[in-house]
Amino acid sequence: MPESFINALLGGACIGLAATLLMILLGRIAGVSGILFTALKSPLDNFWAIFFFSGLLLGAFGYHFISGNPVPTFDVSLPLIIAGGFIVGLGTKMGSGCTSGHGICGIGRLSVRSIIATCTFMLFGFITVFVRLHGGLL
Repeated sequence: MPESFINALLGGACIGLAATLLMILLGRIAGVSGILFTALKSPLDNFWAIFFFSGLLLGAFGYHFISGNPVPTFDVSLPLIIAGGFIVGLGTKMGSGCTSGHGICGIGRLSVRSIIATCTFMLFGFITVFVRLHGGLL
């Protein structure tokens, strides 16, 4: 099997395990945007959220450090990245969750709302990539 397939499989298993443990141990859904908001809103009362989010960041950097694979770079400007982050944050607030909360945890719980939300995320992601790569829909 190709190395990238194995990495994706192991990464997915780690994400699933983390989401499952968070639900079993703390009764919380592993929605990353909600966890980040919780950590920033009242960090002294929510050490678990700080640890969870820190684990996401450290896990990603640790993987690149251990594997020797380069950290991905972006060929867009910082203002565009900030604007995109703001728009995604607004969307997660309007959609009552992000791709991790709906896509991983919601679909795992067979939530119809989460399945519809995830299909919507994916559709607009496909459209965005197509427009970005091809400059238009035609």
